[in-house]
Amino acid sequence: MNRRQLLPLLALPLLASPGRHAAAQAAFPANRPVRLVVGFAAGGPADTLARLITTQLAASLGVPVLVENRAGAGGTLAAAAVARAPADGHTLLFVTSGHAGTSALYPNLPYSPDADFAPVASLAATPNVVLVRADSPHRGIADLVADARARRGALNFGAGGSGATLTAMSAILLQRATGIQAEAVNYPGSAPSQTALLAGQLDFLVDTLSSATGQIEGGRMRALAVTSARRSPRVPEVPTLAETVAPGFDVIGWFGVMAPVATPAPVVERLNAEINAALASPAVEPRIRDLGLERLGGSAADFAALVRSETARWGGLIRELGLRAD
Repeated sequence: MNRRQLLPLLALPLLASPGRHAAAQAAFPANRPVRLVVGFAAGGPADTLARLITTQLAASLGVPVLVENRAGAGGTLAAAAVARAPADGHTLLFVTSGHAGTSALYPNLPYSPDADFAPVASLAATPNVVLVRADSPHRGIADLVADARARRGALNFGAGGSGATLTAMSAILLQRATGIQAEAVNYPGSAPSQTALLAGQLDFLVDTLSSATGQIEGGRMRALAVTSARRSPRVPEVPTLAETVAPGFDVIGWFGVMAPVATPAPVVERLNAEINAALASPAVEPRIRDLGLERLGGSAADFAALVRSETARWGGLIRELGLRAD
């Protein structure tokens, strides 16, 4: 990725000189810590991935790289703090795919999710997965869809969260793609919805693979299909919705890193290179797979393109459904 390609993306002056480019590169990192602000509580998948990456970044950058948890309001509190931070590469934002829907969900944000951040690097992705109890009569996704069609509206499901979560919207798209109708039962997150499925209160569940891996491997739940376009290396025996009941279906959850929009291009380039190296390192890549995730990586421009397409997709669906943040 050359500087000419990155300048429009990062909204930098068009005539940045080689001297300024070199000076910015030489000044980063300064002799002080880098903060990665995570808009979710410690101990969850986002926090775990963030800490894996920062450990490697600290070694390669030669300065401490600290995770700062600012949970609340769907990650928007953390994003607001980073949007106001100095654009020098020392304050970064850990984002999830939920970032793509915040403009539609929160119309009065004190920052612009689209205009106030420079995409740095994508980290990893996870598909959602359609789950039933291990003793369910639905042995495959075709069985579940056939039953739901035959008993229109009789089945119920959870979605690892409610409203505008990616899992809930995946369930909506699944119903549209297959023509089924099922009753949604809302829970505040993955853990209570999984508990309800295991207790027999739900017929099926749509959740993230990273959240459900333990239940699948423990034999308590059966994975019927994943929502990604291709099978997950974590559960290669589980088919995709696209190859079974919903051709073209493709939904993933993703994680990435952003910086304040005015961050100099050479600093973004350095961070992107170091993050890609961290993702590929023997200390990180196996741990990512253990979390039920698949490494992404790539250029800052690759990540920017992903964010743009996901924002258009999920923002449009959120507005169509009239969803608002709780």
